[in-house]
Order: sequence, then C-alpha cells, then structure tokens
Amino acid sequence: MLLSAQAYQKIDRELAKFPGDQRQSAIMASLAIAQEEKGWLPPEVLEDVANYIGVPPIAVQEVATFYNMFDTRPVGKHKISVCTNLPCALRDGEKAGDFLKRKLGIEFRETTPDGLFTLVEGECMGACGDSPVLLVNNKHMCVRMTEEKLDALVQGLKAQGESA
Repeated sequence: MLLSAQAYQKIDRELAKFPGDQRQSAIMASLAIAQEEKGWLPPEVLEDVANYIGVPPIAVQEVATFYNMFDTRPVGKHKISVCTNLPCALRDGEKAGDFLKRKLGIEFRETTPDGLFTLVEGECMGACGDSPVLLVNNKHMCVRMTEEKLDALVQGLKAQGESA
C-alpha cells in the first residue's frame, strides 16, 4: 500500500457511490486523491490505485494520461496551467504564457530549478469570456490576467513557497 490510510478511506467513499460492477467509475476521483497526497502519479501509484479499485492497470493509466489535470511526471509546488486554446489565445492567452515563461525562466512542461513552479498549456477551462485564464494547482482559477496580475500571482506563490 503506497497511500495513507486516510487516502484509502477517501477512495472507499468514492467506490461506495457506484455499483460493484462499475468500480472503474471511481478512477478519476481516486487519482485525484492519490495525486493530492503524493504530488504526482508515478507508475507504482497508478498500479496501486488500479489494484485497490480492482480494475486493470491500463484503465487507470489511460485516465491518468488523458486528462491534463493528472501529472505522471514530477511537478513543481505550484503548477500553473495557461489556457492557450483559440478563444484565450485571441484574447492574450499566448501573451500571458510568454510573460510567465520569461518571468519564470522556463518553457511549457518545465519546472523551475528551485522546484516551485511548473508551467503547462491547459485545455479550455470554460471561462473564455474572462481570458486570459489560468489554473493554479488544478484548483484556483485566475481570470483576466494582465502582466501586473501575473507578476503579483508569481510573487504571492513565491512567498508561500518560502514560508512553507
């Protein structure tokens, strides 16, 4: 067992929501629980989740690699996903991404040397009218991100990293 007892209890609660022959329906929630605890989803955690749920490991692997909210490689403490789909791209999404690349000194799919930031391109976040849009750590949506707001976001996240 690679996760804490609390994580398995949370997975049990997810499994209880579905009939016994539909255990695969709990894969996404189970991966989110595992990633929250581990920070990312290495192969052995994917296999552990599959075994615990009782589904083939490939079923878990397919979900983990299909959805960009799941990280199958290590990421920084703060993962910043920038929407670069067409509506956001037309409304400064690409400029926001370029600004963050310069500010952090990394490209998309890279992590800063201090391990604080990973920058990724995100898929549509459903807030096209508020672009440019980003998502921090898969949980906190930031909208209408000007360079000033991006700068403040990075400084705030750095301050959190230094105080932790």
